[in-house]
Amino acid sequence: MIKTEIILAIIGHILCGICDCLLSYSKTGRRLNFKVLKDPQKMYEEFRDMPLSFPLISMVLGTFSITMFGFGYFALSYWMKDFSILASNIMFIAALFFLVPIVVHHVICGVVEWMYISLDRKDEVRTAVFDLQKKTISTMLAGYAGLLIYLITLFILVITGKTYLPIWGCIFNTAVFMLLLVPTKLPAKGNIAGVLMWIGLLFVV
Repeated sequence: MIKTEIILAIIGHILCGICDCLLSYSKTGRRLNFKVLKDPQKMYEEFRDMPLSFPLISMVLGTFSITMFGFGYFALSYWMKDFSILASNIMFIAALFFLVPIVVHHVICGVVEWMYISLDRKDEVRTAVFDLQKKTISTMLAGYAGLLIYLITLFILVITGKTYLPIWGCIFNTAVFMLLLVPTKLPAKGNIAGVLMWIGLLFVV
């Protein structure tokens, strides 16, 4: 049964990666330069060809995709019960702290862009949406803290031989792949790393 949930996790991360791109690329395929966001005029120009539909689709599809890959995270934590009930519980709770806040954070990111574009990219709107994002940044921090705890627990279980997975299988971990992807210019690095992790686990679990 866990294979089904792993496949859902793969598909979910692929869809979520597409949602990340919808927030980061204009309709012409131009990648947004978020380094200019503190400059009102440069930000105004940066979003000149960004359609309203992109952040809207990203919010809706993103919520669906995170729900999809959530099945994989919960299924893997349940599967770990055969090897360590404590680790299984830690992973389950960490998955909750990852998935719930990260849905909220993803929706807020979409709302911020949608509001800015729909209200004619005015400077007062830019100030308001930045304030919203700043005051809700705890959702992102809580989400990624939960994911990190989940991944560290998984890594320790595998590398210490607590499961029947091969020790080299510890490389099938989002944290490991993120370290490799950070220097690259690839979009949606977190979701690419997630896809690689779940594809690897599909063949060893």
